[in-house]
Amino acid sequence: MSSEDIVRGAWKRRSRTLPGALVALIIGLLVAPVVARAAREAQPLPAAQSIPVPRDVPYPGVMELSVDVSDVDHRVFKVHETLPVAASGDLVLLFPQWIPGDHAPSGDLAAFAGLSIRSGETKLAWQRDPLNVFAFHVQVPKGATHLDLDYQYLSATKEDIGTVFVARAQLMLDWQNVLLYPAGYFARDIPIQARLSVPKDWQLASALEPESTSGAVTTFRTIPLEVLIDSPVETGRYLKRYALSDGGQVPVYLDVMAEKPALTELKPEIVAQHRALVQQAFSLFGSHHFDHYDFLYSVNDALAFGITVEHQRSGEYALDSDEFTDWDAHLARRDDLAHEFTHSWDGKFRRPADLWIPNFNVPMRNSLLWMYEGGTQYWGLILTARSGLWSKEQARDAWAGLLANLTHTSGRSWRDVQDTTNDEIINPRRPMAWSDWQRFEDYYDEGALIWLDADTLIRERSAGKRSLDDFARGFFGVEDGRWTPLTYTFEDVVKALNAVEPYDWAAFLRQRLDHHGPEARLDGLTRGGYRLVYTDTPSEQSKGVAADHKWEDFYYSLGFHLDKDGAISDELWDSPAFKAGLIAGSRIVAVNNVAYDAKKLTEAIKLAQTDSAPIELLVRGGDFFQTVRIDYHGGLRFPHLEQIPGVPALFDEILAPRP
Repeated sequence: MSSEDIVRGAWKRRSRTLPGALVALIIGLLVAPVVARAAREAQPLPAAQSIPVPRDVPYPGVMELSVDVSDVDHRVFKVHETLPVAASGDLVLLFPQWIPGDHAPSGDLAAFAGLSIRSGETKLAWQRDPLNVFAFHVQVPKGATHLDLDYQYLSATKEDIGTVFVARAQLMLDWQNVLLYPAGYFARDIPIQARLSVPKDWQLASALEPESTSGAVTTFRTIPLEVLIDSPVETGRYLKRYALSDGGQVPVYLDVMAEKPALTELKPEIVAQHRALVQQAFSLFGSHHFDHYDFLYSVNDALAFGITVEHQRSGEYALDSDEFTDWDAHLARRDDLAHEFTHSWDGKFRRPADLWIPNFNVPMRNSLLWMYEGGTQYWGLILTARSGLWSKEQARDAWAGLLANLTHTSGRSWRDVQDTTNDEIINPRRPMAWSDWQRFEDYYDEGALIWLDADTLIRERSAGKRSLDDFARGFFGVEDGRWTPLTYTFEDVVKALNAVEPYDWAAFLRQRLDHHGPEARLDGLTRGGYRLVYTDTPSEQSKGVAADHKWEDFYYSLGFHLDKDGAISDELWDSPAFKAGLIAGSRIVAVNNVAYDAKKLTEAIKLAQTDSAPIELLVRGGDFFQTVRIDYHGGLRFPHLEQIPGVPALFDEILAPRP
């Protein structure tokens, strides 16, 4: 309703007894200023949509993409592209924005530079789309059959600029960073042939199949753009490949790239654990959805540490340089290996219908990430145990840490799990002030908890005759050998669960996904024969997590983690530290009037169990010092799982390897 309508209506209601002519005059006098004022107010400028929507039609020709990564000194990737064109007029080129595996608009457009477009000898002007900065317009002249594009990708030279993908002796290449593609087509309908130039004597590892090699230039077979984006390359001076599958099975390889040849040498027991992971996955899913698979391990402290990304025919991992030489030190994150491998089935082959996109500039919808990532988190943890990458005890300790974190997630009171599926779009993994109150990506771990609940429920209801393994085989094991995506909906998940064990699975899932409450639901753990407890001794898993993050762990006692200098790196909402007024970034200088170190704080927490006096901390925040007293007497607290007497240990059965 307009302001003019409001004025007219008000005066008509108030003036029923006045002469009509007088009412009309009064309304006219009142409305005229309102109309005049509205005409002066700012109005939205209509925005013309000028980017063609993707259509499922063949692209006229084959794109050619040549990428030269040999300028390692400057970390500059030089790109040349030949793009067939079918007609003259406006052509829209897109830089990939929505990247599979990131579940967010994470395209690194800021590192794109130097764009030059030619038709023959004629340089063409280009213009960025006024509404979508990832789109570029160019006018194709009459008679042109192709365009030549040149540009660069300026890979980060240091961590405060972005993710570092280039080191002196090796690098990681993600194709979405080095291409423009035509709007108006599904990515699967655009054939592309890629060439890669690397420094002399460097080797390559990728799911891509080479067509030819000439010196330092490798030409890959022509494939759909959709497959190219899903096929990263690691390249470097030193590479060693290990076969992980048995004869007669689809090939699976472990490719280790490192800055020194000695770092590519794996002990036989490490290779054996990876082989067991492959066999346990094959046994679980009863299928493969790749023609071959490569674990791509980049072992280098300078490269993208901690980044792991799933792909249909490969997994991308950036690891510490001592990952394999000090294998036991990295115990805590071994489930990453199984997690990304599981994604070949869960997430890449079977993919949520609203998360699948026709090209890389159509927004993703993440409503089913509790299945895509939560299911994969569950199977990743289980397969890590079944393969021997973790012992049963180590696996139980890992679950204890996961469950303790979930039970201390205070944000559950205002946000449900379903809403967290939006997190990577809301906040693409930037630091958060209060992560447990804000919640972040809880669909991973709480999703795993939901699937543990489902697994133990199926086992209990079927008297051990069926389990979630049957669901995995029925849902992910279909169409063996197919490696193009097969999409699913919420209803498809419910139907597949009912095929294993009839139950009201729709209500089961919605109750957990839409749940608000003080703590996570631990029904699956209890049904599995275990309960969550806390002791004053950290498990090996807890120690490993603390070592990986380089923090001192007082999270479940005082409510924070501390870095090596005593600064609070993460703090629990409404914890004892929170109530005392501490915030992340504050640095502890002294404990009970003695200069801080982690051992002194540990002793102070122990002493406070039998002393009514609060723990006194001298804290520095910027240039200011203050004394903070924390009235906490609960002692050190580290999570563990404890078996419930008299309850069958179904959880141990879940962790046991399959034949």
